[in-house]
Amino acid sequence: MVRELADLNAEVILLAGAGRAILLQLADPGVGRGVAEHSTFTDRPINRLKGTLTYVYAVTYGTDEQVKEVRRRVNRAHVPVRRDADHETPGYNAYDPELQLWVTATLYDTALVIIEKIYGPLDDESADAMYRDYAKLGTALQLPPDMWPKDREAFGRYYDARMAGLRASDAAIRVGRGLLYPRHAELWYRAIMPFARFLTAGLLPDQLRNDFGLPWSGRHERRFHRTMKALAVAYPKLPQRLRHWFKNYCLSELDTFSRRAGRVSA
Repeated sequence: MVRELADLNAEVILLAGAGRAILLQLADPGVGRGVAEHSTFTDRPINRLKGTLTYVYAVTYGTDEQVKEVRRRVNRAHVPVRRDADHETPGYNAYDPELQLWVTATLYDTALVIIEKIYGPLDDESADAMYRDYAKLGTALQLPPDMWPKDREAFGRYYDARMAGLRASDAAIRVGRGLLYPRHAELWYRAIMPFARFLTAGLLPDQLRNDFGLPWSGRHERRFHRTMKALAVAYPKLPQRLRHWFKNYCLSELDTFSRRAGRVSA
């Protein structure tokens, strides 16, 4: 199988895994506490998701100026997300490279899961290239390059060790439930959430599915497999302009912002 990785990484179908990646991130104690105490995720879920994906697209496809701009945005957002350890909490810091490693790992693993469900297993060359590409998401911030596992096999050991016994805290569950069952989001967003919750539940491991209160049964499992098979048939037939529209939209809007800010020439 030979495919252009740029095409794969730009696929809007990766949005199907957004809920999975976010809940995996929240299940890390440090990420969960930081988001619970500082994030506006539950108040502005679309804005936060768009911001995350704009960062991903800029680092993967963007110009030097686009990368600088999204780094500025992320670092500015991370400044207040810290708390010193005390008798109640071990503390957290959004600049902690261990937390950034975990966030990057969840983005990579989720993207790989979605791509392989839609397009089938990647050949070794494509899988290695995709793995290297995702390392950039962390190293563009504070993740030292040598902290990213050296290859996919090493990543598998790291990821399996992190997943073993990973459970969501009460704070993480509150944030996650707020995202899964939004009360103040736009009507269209609330309308798509039942399907988004279904996909998220199907993609999560059992322990986190239970932690976040997502119902699951044999009937759900069969429906999920039918859904993914249908998407694997129908989605690749869509025109590329539709499959890549969100990436193009995010980068275009980033350019517009930079021009207005006087950071690039018109």
